[in-house]
Amino acid sequence: MSTVQVDLGDRSYPIYIGSGLLGQKELFSRHIVSKQVLVVTNTTVGSLYLQQLLKSLDGYQVETIELPDGEIYKTLKTTETVFDTLIEKRFNRDATLIALGGGVVGDIAGFAAACYQRGIPFIQVPTTLLAQVDSSVGGKTGVNHPGGKNMIGAFYQPRCVVTDTSVLRTLDNRQLRAGIAEVIKYGLIRDPQLFGWLETNMDRLLNREAGALAFAIERSCINKSEIVAEDENETGIRAILNLGHTFGHAIETGMGYGTYLHGEAVSIGICLAADLSQRRGWLNDSEIARITDILNNANLPTESPRQLTVDRFLELMAVDKKNLDGRLRLVLLKAIGEAIIVADTDTAKLEATLMIR
Repeated sequence: MSTVQVDLGDRSYPIYIGSGLLGQKELFSRHIVSKQVLVVTNTTVGSLYLQQLLKSLDGYQVETIELPDGEIYKTLKTTETVFDTLIEKRFNRDATLIALGGGVVGDIAGFAAACYQRGIPFIQVPTTLLAQVDSSVGGKTGVNHPGGKNMIGAFYQPRCVVTDTSVLRTLDNRQLRAGIAEVIKYGLIRDPQLFGWLETNMDRLLNREAGALAFAIERSCINKSEIVAEDENETGIRAILNLGHTFGHAIETGMGYGTYLHGEAVSIGICLAADLSQRRGWLNDSEIARITDILNNANLPTESPRQLTVDRFLELMAVDKKNLDGRLRLVLLKAIGEAIIVADTDTAKLEATLMIR
């Protein structure tokens, strides 16, 4: 087992990474402060790993709730079912909520924990690669709205993250590839050595080699934890973690939640951000080819959906959370391994990028 520390003063917490961690009771007990525990999972993950987790929670007063599986259920209405259970079972403010699942479960459970009695402890147990390398770390919680992705939420840090790499053996190939998109993102924004490693080790990741997965997860968590420690509430540098996300969120919202997995939409968004970066004079043809090639080698989509017009794209991007004073802010690339936040987007260049299909 390896441990990555997220340094946030009195809100600091560890990310445990290793195989078989679901069965290690002591990892959970050191972060649970009372007898009351609510496990939030979904119907897919619950059938696979809930009983294994419950064995590690023997001796606690445990309640469980299984949410429906899918991005379309990442809503306030679904979150209300978590509140209903907490209230019905008379959970106190020192109760612990455990999120067992992917990004949707983690975001909903974390948001519920942030809101219930103005905040109760929670633990992230991510079960998808995307959640393990990204969404479970950093304290972003929330739900979607028909008008925009993740528009309702809170920054709320977990007590710990328990990343059991062995659960990835049951992850379907599409979800695995979606997680790899976020790993590629870290290489592009600040870790060119990771990007180079991915170029030569993509087959190992796609084949689920344990060592390769563990390395990619740990390196991704180190990158994210360092950025979060510097800018917890995304007032500055943390925004670079959103490379491809402004475009990607527009695709997810415009095409209907669930049509594209988050990582798939981000993959397309990375390509659009790279194209716009080249139009700004920063990336050269060789760098564009490397970015496109690595996404293609991961079997990720790289072309925008034809159904989204330029006007619709711009309309959806206008409600992005990074925007300030009505100005569109985008994360672009000065080079592979160097991201930049820009607020002076040339409309003509942006529209030209959005016309690519």
